[in-house]
Amino acid sequence: MRATTGLSTTRWRKSSYSNVDGGNCVEVADGFPGAVPVRDSKDTTGPVLTVQDRAWRLFVDGLKNSSL
Repeated sequence: MRATTGLSTTRWRKSSYSNVDGGNCVEVADGFPGAVPVRDSKDTTGPVLTVQDRAWRLFVDGLKNSSL
């Protein structure tokens, strides 16, 4: 993972499982080949991490297959 800058015009999306209050949720951005920018939905001006797209897919697949 690495810190990312220059994403002020990026369109972010939040999980459809997020609660109305904003809860404990992350937002991600599409359109970055090979990478997925991730940020805290409660701190939209805070730091952004960039995760390799393969690692993000494995993470999401792991969540889908877990009993959480």
